[in-house]
Parts: sequence; structure tokens; C-alpha cells
Amino acid sequence: MQPVFLAQRDLAVRWHMSPRTLERWRWSGKGPAFVKLGGRVVYRLEVIETFEAEGNRTITGRFQ
Repeated sequence: MQPVFLAQRDLAVRWHMSPRTLERWRWSGKGPAFVKLGGRVVYRLEVIETFEAEGNRTITGRFQ
């Protein structure tokens, strides 16, 4: 099966955020892994789905 890729714009729409936020995340090392194909930044759908699943939280803070 061929891998499915999302363009930066498509991921930004999926997550309801600015494409610039994804650019900042890449620059700072945050966010999901990406691939450069011919100068374009794309994201593997399977990586995005894993990133989303790992982001699930049950609380918003840490209690000490």
C-alpha cells in the first residue's frame, strides 16, 4: 500500500490552525515528523494519526 501524505496546508486545515504554526513547530523541533519531497514539506498520514493518539490527555496539568 502506498503511503498517504498530507501537505502542510491540509494538516493545518485538519487541526484548525495556521500553516505558519506548523512552520514554527518544525523550526523549533515540535510537532510531528515531516518529509521533504522536492522542496515541499509533507506529513505521512500514519505519523499524524500516531501523533494525535499520543496527544490524548486525561488532565490538563500535573499534580504534585
